[in-house]
Amino acid sequence: MDKHNLTVLNEFTLTGITDCPELQAPLFGLFLIIYMTSVMGNLGIIILTKMDSKLQTPMYFFLRHLAITDLGYSTAVGPKMLVNFAMDEKTISYYFCATQLAFFIVFITSEVFILSAMSYDRCVAICNPLLYRVIMSQRTCWVLVAIPYLYSTIVSLIITIKIFNLSFCGYSVIRHFYCDALPLLSLLCSNAHEIELIILILAAFDFISSFLIVLVSYLLVLAAILRMNSAEGRHKAFSTCGSHLTVVVVFYGTLSFMYMQPKSSHSFNTDKMASIFYTLVIPMLNPLIYSLRNKDVKYALHRMLRLLCNIFS
Repeated sequence: MDKHNLTVLNEFTLTGITDCPELQAPLFGLFLIIYMTSVMGNLGIIILTKMDSKLQTPMYFFLRHLAITDLGYSTAVGPKMLVNFAMDEKTISYYFCATQLAFFIVFITSEVFILSAMSYDRCVAICNPLLYRVIMSQRTCWVLVAIPYLYSTIVSLIITIKIFNLSFCGYSVIRHFYCDALPLLSLLCSNAHEIELIILILAAFDFISSFLIVLVSYLLVLAAILRMNSAEGRHKAFSTCGSHLTVVVVFYGTLSFMYMQPKSSHSFNTDKMASIFYTLVIPMLNPLIYSLRNKDVKYALHRMLRLLCNIFS
């Protein structure tokens, strides 16, 4: 590790989303609305699924943790991005950059596997409804979220420590609006082949293993639905999975676009657009998808609003 580089390089400069001065104010307003909607929506889901007695089921337990991860990685990125819109110098300190990267990896990796756990939960609910409560016990649910949190924390520490223990060149401009691993790797003077290989292996494992769980779960769900004789039963099963399937398609579709395109067609501007979508827009959409498509959540929200009206009236 080059100590000279570590003492000289106290901060990075982020290029941000755009360098056009006339777009800074409109974009600040737009992303402030998106971020605040995301915060209120995800906090609302967390509070509703924790407080409402009718939402104390495994499905809403996983939904609560999905909202926690959405809130986590959007907050790791959003506030600093909004601050930089108002600043002439879009800088981020060396240690804050490392912290932002670490928290972002923790929550985005956790979300991947929590979506898989939700797929498994829906599979059990439809394929084995009589044994659902036995299979998806409270202990099982906690294991299915604790393992992703533990694993993602280990992955985050490995990647962050590896990157920030290498030497950065004097050039410290990150061509992104937050500290992500790939833009940081382009600034390294040290041999980065090892950390690049580690990131590639971990990303491939995370994506493929979680996607296979989702795929197998929904193939079993589809087979179970096709065996149903009742049209009402099929409709109910599809509606049970509809919200989660929508979230999965949007999330995995965005990640596939960003990380699985050929290296020759990669551009930082394209990556930035995809990053905006999955770091800020998806965390805003998820609560809307679940609240608009889910009657239980809508009824719980109405009950909560009536209770608040009675308290303050």
